[in-house]
Amino acid sequence: MINRKQEADVTHREVVAVRGDIHGAAAHRWWVYALLGVLFLLMAAFVFGHLIAASIVSAIFFGAALTVGGAFQVVHAFWERGWGGFALSLIVGILYLIGGLWLMANPLATSAALTLFIAAVLLVSGVLRLVLAYRLWPVGGWMLVLSGIIAILAGLVILAGWPASGLVVLGILLGLDLLTFGLFWLVLALALRELRA
Repeated sequence: MINRKQEADVTHREVVAVRGDIHGAAAHRWWVYALLGVLFLLMAAFVFGHLIAASIVSAIFFGAALTVGGAFQVVHAFWERGWGGFALSLIVGILYLIGGLWLMANPLATSAALTLFIAAVLLVSGVLRLVLAYRLWPVGGWMLVLSGIIAILAGLVILAGWPASGLVVLGILLGLDLLTFGLFWLVLALALRELRA
């Protein structure tokens, strides 16, 4: 049986090994990570400049993902006929396939529906965070209160502007994702550059 000290030693060795890999393999190529960060930031700027187009493309991509998943499900149903779930697997695959094609053919409706779903998720998760904050108040519950309030406000803002918000919300979320990922790569590049020096 492993005690806590042995467990801590193993964790420390793993962290040192990972840091060693990063130091050795990547520090001399810090500029590649910086370039990647800049590219993600440029993509984020493009998305923020074209929110409606980004939302529509995101909706089409979602439909395409469902279509591909449905096609694989149908193929799987025929490939594994003997497993006993052929009919159900085939029906699910066809539904995904038809749904995905419909979503790609109607990207504005898809964008509006996904935006409504996102608003509902934000509202429900915000309320659940507030409930959880009450239970976890002594250990940083105030952060959950803040997080819950922000989620609820975001959900309400999206709902207040719906269905028009469906034209921009997916684009904003995509832009924020690209922005934060680009910042991550830049911070990593600067840290690697410092390690090299």
